[in-house]
Amino acid sequence: MSDALYVRFQGTERHDRGHFPGVFVLANELAAQGKLTDEQYRFWRSNNDWYDANYPNPTHVDPQVYDPAVNPGAVAWFKNSAVDLVRRVDGYLELLAAHGVECHRLESSNPGRVVYEDEHQIVVMPVGEASTI
Repeated sequence: MSDALYVRFQGTERHDRGHFPGVFVLANELAAQGKLTDEQYRFWRSNNDWYDANYPNPTHVDPQVYDPAVNPGAVAWFKNSAVDLVRRVDGYLELLAAHGVECHRLESSNPGRVVYEDEHQIVVMPVGEASTI
């Protein structure tokens, strides 16, 4: 891994709000649309449950963190120190690839103005472009 402090996995197509959706949003959309196989659905459900049990959800701490009127374009980045959190993303990337959904890994030491932070992640208002890995 580079010297970057943060990593993000995001799609290549902008959403209606203008940002590039993250890996969890993309997987959640496939599940909501009923596009997952039974096996993929079990993976998605059990891993979402694992993340919910082990890491804070920024919207539970600050319900306005992703509010487009308050923080337009806000996106989450994992801290490089959150090794277990980042490691489990591989399964989501495989799930997305199986459905032809492109997702890129980005790394940055300064992804934007921090509007939320916990031990494992930050949510930022982007200020520049990060490097794609």
